[in-house]
Amino acid sequence: MLAGSGAAHAEMRWGATAGVNFNRYHFKQPLIGGHLGVGGLAGVTGEMMFPGIGFGVELGLLYNNLNSVEDLSKKPIWDNCGSPRIMLHNLTIPFNLKFKWTRMNGVEDYVAPFVVGGPLLDIQLGHNNGQTMKFSGGVFGLRAGLGAEIYKRWQVSANYTWGMTYAMKAKLLTDFAARTGTWDVRVTYFF
Repeated sequence: MLAGSGAAHAEMRWGATAGVNFNRYHFKQPLIGGHLGVGGLAGVTGEMMFPGIGFGVELGLLYNNLNSVEDLSKKPIWDNCGSPRIMLHNLTIPFNLKFKWTRMNGVEDYVAPFVVGGPLLDIQLGHNNGQTMKFSGGVFGLRAGLGAEIYKRWQVSANYTWGMTYAMKAKLLTDFAARTGTWDVRVTYFF
């Protein structure tokens, strides 16, 4: 591996990313029910691939809007909670490993499947529900996804992100906290 690493030069490229996400907050106790919310994401994605072996690193800087409707008003403790919608505005910084199938006898010039996974950091920029919840300020998560690169410029992927730390806690209850669970579909165009 050391002898071959001198000949391999990583190729770094940048692109614009946009997508839609489907989020649900997973609370520690099933006291309230929640509904899947739809949000969006947009930002910049970088990819550094090592030619010939198909492995690389994907990183980025994305604005991520996580949205969900929670049944808070069904419990007397939250009678005057206002809107049941909980919306987080996050700055997402992923640092993921990527494997792209690049040895397919020329087919990879048209379509190349890939898998991606690794950690990410969500920094909370804002929220819309300060009456019932206190927010952590940031979340550490793990992402796994698969997709395809089309004509060496476009990438389409589907991903799932597990929130590993709590995004919010209830102000009035002890030990009632929620993690995020998010599906997303994104498209990236590399320049």
